[in-house]
Amino acid sequence: MLVLTMSRIIGIDPGLASTGWGIVDYTGGKIRYVDHGSIATKAGLPQAERLFFIMESIRSIVDTYKPAVSAVETLYFGRNVSSAIPVAEARGVVFAVLAERGLSVVELRPNAIKQGVTGVANADKKQVQEMVRIILGLAEIPKPDHAADALGCAICAANGGISV
Repeated sequence: MLVLTMSRIIGIDPGLASTGWGIVDYTGGKIRYVDHGSIATKAGLPQAERLFFIMESIRSIVDTYKPAVSAVETLYFGRNVSSAIPVAEARGVVFAVLAERGLSVVELRPNAIKQGVTGVANADKKQVQEMVRIILGLAEIPKPDHAADALGCAICAANGGISV
């Protein structure tokens, strides 16, 4: 279990087509929203170029926001096993950058994030997005979905996320 007192956390939901990221500050038991976004790659580009773009983008985000801790969603591919390899490659690029920048990494399972954010391990996407909005005091649900998931990952890590 991760125990934080004061920290900036980056949450990441890796994917080849879209890698979501979210930044929160955790101070004195309170979580404060900082920023979020998504790294989108073009489907027609060679795989190596897409992965390089993700790598450079994560570097830029980490260098801009200077998080102390990172939380990354573990691989989940459900019925679509063919998507597992590209997602795993994107995770590898993300991990390489986080290690390069000296960040500790907390890995969180999707159901652990759902449990940590909503209190229900099998919550649906809309429930998670709405709770992320409420917890962070946002006027609207963070878009796109991968960015909301990344913020959920960061929230869960701030609250003593369950590592796997």
